[in-house]
Amino acid sequence: MIERALSLVLVTALAVPALARAEEPAALVEKFRQLYPKTTFREVRPSQLPGLYEVVMGENIAYTDESGRYFIFGHLFDMRQQLDLTAQRKLDGRRSEFPAQYLAQAIRTVKGNGSRSLAVFSDPDCPYCRQLEAELARLDNVTIHTFLYPLEALHPEARTRAVSVWCAPDRARAWSDLMLTGRKPRLVACDNPIDDNLVLGSRLGVVGTPTLIATDGRILPGSASAEKIDQWLGGVNSGTQDAGKGADQ
Repeated sequence: MIERALSLVLVTALAVPALARAEEPAALVEKFRQLYPKTTFREVRPSQLPGLYEVVMGENIAYTDESGRYFIFGHLFDMRQQLDLTAQRKLDGRRSEFPAQYLAQAIRTVKGNGSRSLAVFSDPDCPYCRQLEAELARLDNVTIHTFLYPLEALHPEARTRAVSVWCAPDRARAWSDLMLTGRKPRLVACDNPIDDNLVLGSRLGVVGTPTLIATDGRILPGSASAEKIDQWLGGVNSGTQDAGKGADQ
């Protein structure tokens, strides 16, 4: 039954030339809402496949024709460029809020002219965070705001380590030494924003470490290469998913 439904959609999609689309995406959204009143349709837009529309329903993405009768749930791939178009759309669709009002709770590291900014929620005992830190060290002309975000359920000593980094005479240096060379900070305590960071991260939708947030609210979860981060900071869609190679959750 499912295979037959998929075949009908694909036959319909391939049989309808791009110029024959009779309905605009806005009209389709309203049409689908009437057909399925219990479903939240966030967006409908033409897909890369003629005659087929990409439909965003909550956090889910599906594909259908103008009739809205048959839906394909799965990933659409561009085999020539080896791109997972659906995964990229899900990543592009994630939005949060750059924590501009809370930067005093973060470790500030300026590289080059510091013209670009990003926030990073990072756990001092997270192996993926260490991978990311090595890539961040390769960036230029960026201001990095690191919010210490220890996940004690996974790393029992992370909170103590985070507090020690924050209380060090040179926080940026202590953080860099810990993440890049493994040199642990001296165990000290002081007033710190760790609890506030945990609340802030939860409010912003941080579900694992590392998580990067751009000034326009775009989210990049997991470890990523310096090249990927450079493109992401510029709002350039590289199309590949080397971001999210790993994250502690």
